[in-house]
Amino acid sequence: MKKLLNTLYITKEKAYLSKEGTNVVIIDDNVEIGRYPIHILNSIICFNYLGASPSLIRLCSENNVGISFLTPQGKFCGRVIGKENGNVLLRRRQYSMTDSAESVDFVRNIIYAKGLNSKRILRRGILDHGNKIDSMKIKQKITEIGNYLEKIKRAKDKDTIRGYEGIIAKTYFDCFDDLILQQKNEFCFRERNKRPPEDNVNSMLSLLYTFLAHDVGSALSSVGIDSYVGFMHTDRPGRMSMALDIMEELRGFMVDRTVLSMINLNIIAKNDFETKESNAVLIKESGRKKIIEYWQKRKQIEIMHPYLKERVKIGLLPHVQAMLLNRYISGDIEAYPPFLIKE
Repeated sequence: MKKLLNTLYITKEKAYLSKEGTNVVIIDDNVEIGRYPIHILNSIICFNYLGASPSLIRLCSENNVGISFLTPQGKFCGRVIGKENGNVLLRRRQYSMTDSAESVDFVRNIIYAKGLNSKRILRRGILDHGNKIDSMKIKQKITEIGNYLEKIKRAKDKDTIRGYEGIIAKTYFDCFDDLILQQKNEFCFRERNKRPPEDNVNSMLSLLYTFLAHDVGSALSSVGIDSYVGFMHTDRPGRMSMALDIMEELRGFMVDRTVLSMINLNIIAKNDFETKESNAVLIKESGRKKIIEYWQKRKQIEIMHPYLKERVKIGLLPHVQAMLLNRYISGDIEAYPPFLIKE
């Protein structure tokens, strides 16, 4: 159990959440181990099997505090959201844009930004550690990504853009192991895999992508956008398609860099993971705590936002991009400006 900023993380597998007055009460083995006033929270992320009481869920809903439920190993189960802000005109505009030419422009922007951010992460690896990594290989991959970015500029439909995005992602992850400089044997990365993740690195990526999806979904809801209706990711029951859309441009900067830093700084270790008979790699409670602490610490770092030209905390990026998306859908700006990593 840990409260960081305005997010409460429940990491004990047998913890149960209940309500007393306007407080969130955490109970473990019939003993109260924590109590937090609802007004100091924005969201709750639970890694427990026992869940939460209906009265607590109602309290959270009435106070617009989102609750995400994950298994102790980090697999996303579901999310409960409270009252949402916004107006019907914004939602109607969002829905009408789904199959329009405007949505193609949006998809082109976010995937171009994702690819460009991938290039910049690889280029940063060469600049910082050129004498320790295979720079020639990475430069070749950067060139390949650049060629597909030019194709994305000319693409006329979403399926074509999705195809290029898949190629760029594979090309980028082909170099990911080269960026791991410490604990090479314990954190060997061959390819991106999930459901379940088959190595320590993929296990970390999957967990942090889940955290990011929660943050982006909450940010979209706070500005009145339907997080379940996206422009790139198709509609599917229970899938936050718009949150996944906005995540594309943020994955590399917010998640991938976090994973690389934790490994290269020896913040996380092999004994924070366990491998099941099915070869699925799970993160132990000790590992989850380390990841959560570093994730929240990094979110406090301030950067210059490339579009706003103002300093913002990394943790606020989902909210800034949600605000910009709101302005784009409302027609206040001509095009959606995705987040770009500074060179």
